Amino acid sequence: MNDGPRWQKPVGMLIILALIAIWCVGIVSLSPWIGQWHPVVQLVFYVVAGVAWLWLLPMRRMLSWMETGRWRR
Repeated sequence: MNDGPRWQKPVGMLIILALIAIWCVGIVSLSPWIGQWHPVVQLVFYVVAGVAWLWLLPMRRMLSWMETGRWRR
């Protein structure tokens, strides 16, 4: 039987989903300006924005906390 924390996984999952939603709303709110750019530049922006949130949010620590209950570096 797993002695690890049980409530951290669903709470962590909800936090991650909320952070993704906030990030998406933030990026989409820029669309009036981004929509005026060249399509290739838009593509690059959205690809970078789609990957950048992984570096900006402490996902490794969040996943570690969800599994162990401790906020590790």
